[in-house]
Amino acid sequence: MIDFAYAADAAQPSMLMQFAPLVLILVVFYFLIMRPQQKKFKAHQAMLAELKRGDKVILASGFKGTVNKVGEQFFTVEIARGVEVEVERNAIASKVE
Repeated sequence: MIDFAYAADAAQPSMLMQFAPLVLILVVFYFLIMRPQQKKFKAHQAMLAELKRGDKVILASGFKGTVNKVGEQFFTVEIARGVEVEVERNAIASKVE
């Protein structure tokens, strides 16, 4: 009966094999979630850096407008004739072509 206990102890997987699934999950997590999110963030930052007066944009709130003034941290966007709002840089979702 004691022979079975020794045989069961010998069948333990190595430390590398115990951590292999965890490492695999982390690698998949990086390539499917983190890396695309970083690319999207960099593209959005590049788009914000290229905005100039007269560009048509869509705000995160859903409003569509035209950039009238470009500042360091804020943009002034005209959302209707005579209606200008000052929005933070990150409030601009995309540029309309």
